Amino acid sequence: MSHFYISAAHKSSGKTSLSIGLCAAFHEKGLVVQPFKKGPDYIDPLWLAEAARRDCFNLDFYTMADAELDALFARGMQGADLGIIEGNKGLYDGLDLHGTNSNAALAARLDSPVVLVLDTQGMTRGIAPLILGYQAFDSDINIAGVILNKVGGSRHESKLRSVIEHYTDVPVLGAVQRSDDMHISERHLGLVPSNEADASSLQIRRMGSLVADQVDLHALSNIAAGSGNANFQYEQPMVLQQAEPEVKIAYAKDSAFGFYYASDIEALQNSGAVLLPFSPLTDTDLPEADALLLGGGFPETHLDQLVANNQMRDQIRAFIENGGPAYAECGGLMYLCRNLTWKGKQGKMLGVIPADVVMHERPQGRGYVRLSETGDHPWPSGHEIAAHEFHYSALENVAEDVRFAYRVERGTGIDGTNDGIRYKNLLASYAHLRDSRQNHWATRFVDFVRQCKTPNEVM
Repeated sequence: MSHFYISAAHKSSGKTSLSIGLCAAFHEKGLVVQPFKKGPDYIDPLWLAEAARRDCFNLDFYTMADAELDALFARGMQGADLGIIEGNKGLYDGLDLHGTNSNAALAARLDSPVVLVLDTQGMTRGIAPLILGYQAFDSDINIAGVILNKVGGSRHESKLRSVIEHYTDVPVLGAVQRSDDMHISERHLGLVPSNEADASSLQIRRMGSLVADQVDLHALSNIAAGSGNANFQYEQPMVLQQAEPEVKIAYAKDSAFGFYYASDIEALQNSGAVLLPFSPLTDTDLPEADALLLGGGFPETHLDQLVANNQMRDQIRAFIENGGPAYAECGGLMYLCRNLTWKGKQGKMLGVIPADVVMHERPQGRGYVRLSETGDHPWPSGHEIAAHEFHYSALENVAEDVRFAYRVERGTGIDGTNDGIRYKNLLASYAHLRDSRQNHWATRFVDFVRQCKTPNEVM
């Protein structure tokens, strides 16, 4: 259970790049590295998983119970030599006054030593009170060391090290100088995903090499070995047992659609689904399947290619029109609408959903959401659902007779009040669901697919 927690004083400190580099560096040393990401995020885990060569799991207080966090962490660590948890935002940032869902709260729950990444641009002596303040704010948090990031050169590094050594007792574990090789291109939703970035594996190797040269990996290993395993109160880790395959689900997986939680993929498989990947960008035929899954992604950046693939659009449209069960989130929802407009350019999508999609300069929905199911939900649970959303697009010209599966209690959804468009056996929403104890959506969807396979069950 050796592990450590990478956090920062504030977002955009470079902790994601460092976490990717650390995963790659330790993997190169022959260790089995298990990455985790705090909170709802698809893009960072894609990079971390590629760097570690192992699925990255998300740990999120909002959609998961505390004991469930414990169990997922314990299960992920099975067979791993080292766990690396990448935080989100700053160490003490959170939804409420008391930071009950902050990075510090998760580090405390997992008894994780914290490695603080500090953006040192423009800083010298001022770094000491910053570190001292973070130590004093919560004495129960073990800030085991700092990594100086975006350092301006050897002279800058020397000054920073002298200040930290003189005023604090926190060890400096590394000093990473500013480098284009440590930078990953960004756009409206954050980093460009690794499944879309050209030569991502080469970039990850360069990042790993830079981190290995500038960070004390041996000291980090010793810190990880001292993580507080004795205090973990884990439930028995779930034993994954592949159910007898009963349904086949074709799921979109390419550089336009790739936002899936690793644990949700497992949940679908454990519920009896055989998952068949396909590409709406390059494939011309859908796999023979009982259901369709269209995850989130970036259809807007692949507009021309999606428009040009008429055969795939026709097959997906026919599948849904014929009553095939389907589920789509965010980017998948956009793909199913009539038209998509981005940066003054419009492209024809599937037209299954009677609405048009327009991309905006600012987020139209962002953060955690809470949803109540309506009577139009195709596979209802009867419970209020905790989920999340992050979209720069909005739907316009929505038909008046559209049926909605959710009332939005918190968040934005499609129009501030509703989310989850229901059409025949399709459910398409801006909300991203997370399979957890409070919302076993994977099992409910697979069960619904089974029902639809039975004659006279199509609605």
